[in-house]
Amino acid sequence: MIRHIVFFSAKDEAHIHQIIEGLSLLSTIPHARRLEVARNRKTDQLGNDIDIVVYGEFDSETELAAYKAHDLYQESIKRVRPLRDLRFAADYDVSTDTPFASTAG
Repeated sequence: MIRHIVFFSAKDEAHIHQIIEGLSLLSTIPHARRLEVARNRKTDQLGNDIDIVVYGEFDSETELAAYKAHDLYQESIKRVRPLRDLRFAADYDVSTDTPFASTAG
């Protein structure tokens, strides 16, 4: 499984809702196992430059590539790019070797 995480900042705080609406188009693309678009809670003590987060899970590189090739992905870019400032993206493979912390019992 691949996790795809993208962080955005808005050029103007007044555009955050429009950016979220534009990114929400992505949730209708069928290739993601899970896709979330959310406003950053801005509770980090070291920095709160990021306004919006996109989190996705994909079963394979093929599914991620199909997601990025979809017409709605391009439409989302068209709507969001003029309103955003920063965009940072990261993809990583999840496997049984990926270390994680759990508080579950």
